[in-house]
Amino acid sequence: MPNTKIAGVGKYIPEKVYDNAYMESIVDTNDEWITRRTGIKERHVSADDEYTTDMATIAAKRAIDNAGMQPEDIDLIILATVTPDYFSPSCACVVQNNIGAVNAAAIDYNTACSSFVTGVVMADQFIKTGFYKNILVICADALTKAVDYKDRATCVLFGDAAGAAVLTADDEHPGVLAAEIGADGTGCKAITSLAFRNDPEEIEKRISGRKETIWMAGQAVMKFAVKAMADSSTRVLEKAGLTYDDIKLVIPHQANYRIVESAVKRMGISDDKVFLHLEKYGNTSASCIPVALAEAIEEGLIERGDKIILVGFGGGLTWGAVVLEF
Repeated sequence: MPNTKIAGVGKYIPEKVYDNAYMESIVDTNDEWITRRTGIKERHVSADDEYTTDMATIAAKRAIDNAGMQPEDIDLIILATVTPDYFSPSCACVVQNNIGAVNAAAIDYNTACSSFVTGVVMADQFIKTGFYKNILVICADALTKAVDYKDRATCVLFGDAAGAAVLTADDEHPGVLAAEIGADGTGCKAITSLAFRNDPEEIEKRISGRKETIWMAGQAVMKFAVKAMADSSTRVLEKAGLTYDDIKLVIPHQANYRIVESAVKRMGISDDKVFLHLEKYGNTSASCIPVALAEAIEEGLIERGDKIILVGFGGGLTWGAVVLEF
């Protein structure tokens, strides 16, 4: 049975920036309040004519290049987003066409901000069974197109980005050591964005009245997130027969500083084991973890042979954690 190794990573961040000063100009808030409650200073915004598949395509090409492969080498593309260009075709099919991955199957999926961990778990199953050898996992969201800019509780949180990774079969490196994914559907309405469904109660929650915008029950989400991220990280470590002393870096979903800080305290680890860059990008949903992973590698914080934890939570409510040897 082959192991599953991350062979290459890639990211894309839009150029346009909304800093806290800009947010002050459009909604009743201020830099001190945003920074104290979230840790966010800036969020990057896709251009008016730039969509999820545009960002995903760039991140995908960079991941394939980083892996030393060609698009034709990819057997499967799995793409996660909550802001698809279309309901059909899938974003994965659009990206397949854009990059020329002519041999790849293509699937969209959605576990919101947990999606990169979910994608790693799915890829690991395909690879370990021998069904596929090279799998491209892409997470991309254009959340600023779904933000209610009249809702100061949520509009300051979100930015746009894409992150991708090529996972491949490897007989020498351990790769994925242990993982878990989970869901708690009783919290399904804690984070919502409506499609065809007309739900008067949901629409009434939105200050703008636009049902497709994001609404979130902040306190309920925070309570869930802290416990889910900390406890799932500990469980995958136990499955792998490891402790936090064996871990070089924990890369959590970059939701907001207070959630991550509380989860880290629950894990009982020091801040220097945790990678955070949310002050630059805010919450970019599914792409948070792969973008952070790419940046940690670029900065030399992770090297081959290091053991790391990737952990996230998201709408659904969902969660997931994976411990792997990079």
